[in-house]
Amino acid sequence: MKSDLFASENLAQPAAAPGMSLQNAKSVKYAVNGEMLARQGSMIAFRGNLQFERKGQGIGGMLKRAVTGEGLALMAVRGQGEAWFAHQGGNCFIVDLEPGDALTVNGRNVLCFDPTLSYEIKMVKGAGMTGGGLFNSVFTGTGKLAVVCDGNPIVIPVTAQSPVYVDTDAVVGWSAHLETGLHRSQSVGSMIRGGSGEAVQLQLRGEGFVIVRPSEVVETQAGH
Repeated sequence: MKSDLFASENLAQPAAAPGMSLQNAKSVKYAVNGEMLARQGSMIAFRGNLQFERKGQGIGGMLKRAVTGEGLALMAVRGQGEAWFAHQGGNCFIVDLEPGDALTVNGRNVLCFDPTLSYEIKMVKGAGMTGGGLFNSVFTGTGKLAVVCDGNPIVIPVTAQSPVYVDTDAVVGWSAHLETGLHRSQSVGSMIRGGSGEAVQLQLRGEGFVIVRPSEVVETQAGH
């Protein structure tokens, strides 16, 4: 049987080492040797001896259910084998965190990550909005984190002299040490948000970067 479908770049090859790698632009492969974590519903295939377990509420954060404003929940994947992860055809990127790094990521953009990373669900300071506030996941430690984004992301530098304002529906993540707040642009709100009369953006100050996606579509079934 012959087809471009069977091109070498489409064939799943055995992993050379444990951990995550990009299978292609739309999916991540993780060679599991012990444990890793991923968003529930993101596994698209696996082979080997793997078990999938929803993260439940535990004591002291040992087994914590990570629920953000978008309702993201995590699962633990344990055993030996390979698993593939994707979410709604989004573009996948791997971030390699080193000691001292801290990245804030919107829950809807978390795909999977190494168990060596620490994560905490925090309300964004200065963004206590109606409807429960804005919650993001803060990742620290050493290891890899896979994020998923609708379309090609835009990485915007943030400087002390030039704060950046981003739509809360479009933000993917930012340097965790940046100062955050809300900015209301009432005068142009009718143009920005379809006649609402008021637009609210997330304001970021300091030295670092912010990642946004070229879409403001709010997912209604995040985590599936």
